[in-house]
Amino acid sequence: MKKASFLSGLLFLCSFTILAQSLPHSTPEAEGVSSEAIIKFIEGYSSDKHELHSYMLIRHGKVISEAWWKPFTADKKHSMYSVSKSWTSTAIGFAVAEKRLTVQDKVLSFFPEHADLKDKPFLADLCVQDLLTMSAGHEKEPLRSVIVFSPDWVRGFLNYPIAHKPGTTFLYNTLATYMLSAIIQKVTGMTTLDYLKPRLLDPLHINGIDWEADQKGINVGGWGIRVKTEDMAKLGLLYLNKGKFEGKQILPAAWVEEATSKHIDQEPDASAEKKANGQYADWLQGYGYQFWRSRNGAFRGDGAYGQYILMMPAQDAVLIITSESQDLPDDLNQVWKNLLPAFQAKALPANPAGLKALAAFNASRQIKAPVSSLQAALPTKSYSLGTNPLDFRQLQVDTKGTLTITTKDSAQHEFRLAQGAWATGKSNLVGPYMLRAARVDLAKKAPFDYAGSYRWVDAETLEITLLYYESPHHWTFTLKGDQVSVINSFEPQNEIKIPQRK
Repeated sequence: MKKASFLSGLLFLCSFTILAQSLPHSTPEAEGVSSEAIIKFIEGYSSDKHELHSYMLIRHGKVISEAWWKPFTADKKHSMYSVSKSWTSTAIGFAVAEKRLTVQDKVLSFFPEHADLKDKPFLADLCVQDLLTMSAGHEKEPLRSVIVFSPDWVRGFLNYPIAHKPGTTFLYNTLATYMLSAIIQKVTGMTTLDYLKPRLLDPLHINGIDWEADQKGINVGGWGIRVKTEDMAKLGLLYLNKGKFEGKQILPAAWVEEATSKHIDQEPDASAEKKANGQYADWLQGYGYQFWRSRNGAFRGDGAYGQYILMMPAQDAVLIITSESQDLPDDLNQVWKNLLPAFQAKALPANPAGLKALAAFNASRQIKAPVSSLQAALPTKSYSLGTNPLDFRQLQVDTKGTLTITTKDSAQHEFRLAQGAWATGKSNLVGPYMLRAARVDLAKKAPFDYAGSYRWVDAETLEITLLYYESPHHWTFTLKGDQVSVINSFEPQNEIKIPQRK
């Protein structure tokens, strides 16, 4: 009976996603981790600071626990922000292995059409390695001033003043990663995504992903990749295993070692105490080639609002997290506090009860729709909107449970809403996004999955939530009388009050 109970527990744990996944699965105890410790680890994330969307924990090459917070699901892509940088770095690794370039090549040599800029201070010294290590030498990151206003991002980057000798000073620089993607396209004639397909994506059995591109068709490199949770895990396993996947050497081991080693300090003068226990200690362990070094001998791909590929060589483990976090240091502190001590050197005794509890815990994860004790149907009402940063011209709600947003181009976008619950659908409207204003082709990735909900805060105040669940974010609309306001969830302190159009 005990054996049957254990097997049924194992099947219960794996049945949620294994049919849609390709990585091997095991139980936590078989790989030296207790099921109870995993629950404790996830429960350590405070809901007022962290909104988890998925996690996947791998030990000894096997998935031992995984969950998606409904409506997020295993088969949906998720915007990864700066985790994209690690994929771009991987493309550079393949190009180096194929002798298409070296990390010492000068950046300007790839762009002879901009040779007129060669006399700008330090520009002629800038090499590929400086882009990889975030040491281009800028005093301030040029990202927003270029991607919003410049029609030519390459020239915008090259024309931006370099204040320090390249290679000497760390400054996080997303546009530097864009330049790596532009270089890949120059030397291969393919976008970075197309270049990676036969070299990385196909061998790792990754499909269905996409990547934003600029107006010239160059993948943006430093952000904009949308992949599934398991796709992240596969990249993590590749790097954890020094370039091997399913026993085959996919990426040269020498490149993996070089890319994940420390090449520069983020804050060279930081004290030992600050590096060990400071609030941002995991951002002071050194930087590689678009990978961060972490405490406890780990390294990671890291994206805004809590997207992580955390590789822990000493524990032979990979942790994937997708989320919307307002406290990035605590994201990793929870790992070191509650998960790291759970890794044991040997297998633990079988634990059918713990396994069943973990399976039930994982299956019950969900993003709860906002609720209220007030129950009332939607009214039929239109709001003509004045100038606003979202370029919305009109909002309309109706008694059928529909929100219609009309944008400045006169396009109408309908969203289904449920009261105190989620109604799901698809929309062509680009949703809430930190880089929504960039000149990219994101709109061409439509339709986007959303979940819509509404509640009455009080008798006069209607609140509508649109959760875009292929991204970390949601919009919250508040309609009170003739007043309209919107909050982007990634900046909850900044309420956008939209005036009525006269």
